[in-house]
Amino acid sequence: MDRTERFYKIELLIRSRGSVSFAELREALEVSPATLKRDLQYLRDRMGAPIEYDAADNGYRFGQEWRGQKHELPGLWFNEKELHALLTMHQMLSSLDEQGTLSRHLQPMFDKLTGMLGVDESEAREFTRRIKLISTARRRAPTECFETVGSAVVKRQKLELRYRSRGGVASERVVSPQRLVHYRNSWYLDAWCHRSDAMRRFALDAMESARPLDEAAKPVSVKTLENELDRGYGIFAGGKEQRATLVFSAEAAQWVAREEWHPAQQSEWLLDGRWRLELPYVDATELLMDLLRHAGDVEVLAPPELRRRYVERLRAAAAQLAD
Repeated sequence: MDRTERFYKIELLIRSRGSVSFAELREALEVSPATLKRDLQYLRDRMGAPIEYDAADNGYRFGQEWRGQKHELPGLWFNEKELHALLTMHQMLSSLDEQGTLSRHLQPMFDKLTGMLGVDESEAREFTRRIKLISTARRRAPTECFETVGSAVVKRQKLELRYRSRGGVASERVVSPQRLVHYRNSWYLDAWCHRSDAMRRFALDAMESARPLDEAAKPVSVKTLENELDRGYGIFAGGKEQRATLVFSAEAAQWVAREEWHPAQQSEWLLDGRWRLELPYVDATELLMDLLRHAGDVEVLAPPELRRRYVERLRAAAAQLAD
C-alpha cells in the first residue's frame, strides 16, 4: 500500500468507525509507528484533515466541528503511479506552453496532486526537472488568441478571426472551431470556415485577433474532420490525394523503418536490406522537406512529379555549394 492509499484508508477508517486507536490503524495499514505518526501529521498539517486524538476514547477522530459531516481529501482517488503519470503529463503540457497560458490554469491542480503524493515543494520542483521536452523552430501563438480559441473549441462557439496568410494577405473570417492541433512545435485550429464554406486549418501564430461570437459553432463530425484534414502528409490538408513510393538505403532504413510517416503508410523490407515506403499526401511541400533530410539515402520512385521536384531541389542545393 503506497502513501496515497494509506491517507485515504485512514480517512475511511475514522469516518466509518468514529474513533480508531493507534494500534488499530497500525494493524490496518501494516506500517511502523513512526510511519503512521508521519502520515497523521501530514494529513493534519498539509491536507487540512481535522484529525485529533481523543484521550477518553484512546483513539483518533474528526474534530467536533466535523462530527456528523463528511470530510473529503482533495481530488479523486489516484494511486502513486497514477499521480506520477498525471504530474508527468502536467510537465509535458508546461513544456508545450511557452506563454504559460495552460500552466497558469493548471497550477492549482498541480499543487493538489503534489499534496496527494505527499511531497514537499522542493521535492515537487525536483520532480519537474526530471522531465524535459526539447523544441526547435517553435512559432509562438499570441496568448490572448490561444485562450480565446481554446475556450471556443470547448464551448463549440463561433469565432471572428483576423487572419494573415503566409503570403501576407490579411482577411476577416467567421469560423466554427472543431479542434486544436499541436504539430511540430506550433498550434493550429481546425475549423469550418463560413467564408470558404469548407474545412480549413489555421495557424494560431498567424491570427492577429480572435473574438468569440454569441453563436453556436457549426457541428462537424470527427469522421468528416479526418476525411478532410487528416489524409494529407503533415500539416497540409485539402487537394487530391496521391501516393508516394520511396526506397531508403540499408543504412538509413535501420532508423527510418521505426518511424511512422503517416498512419496509412505501407512498407516492406527489400532483399538487399533497403526499406520501401508508400504513403499518401495531398501537398508535397512538407514531404519534400523531410525527404531532403535524407538526401543521398532515399530514392523517390513515384509519382513522377514528386520525383522531378525532389531532383530539382537536390540540384539547386548542389549548385549553391558549387558557387
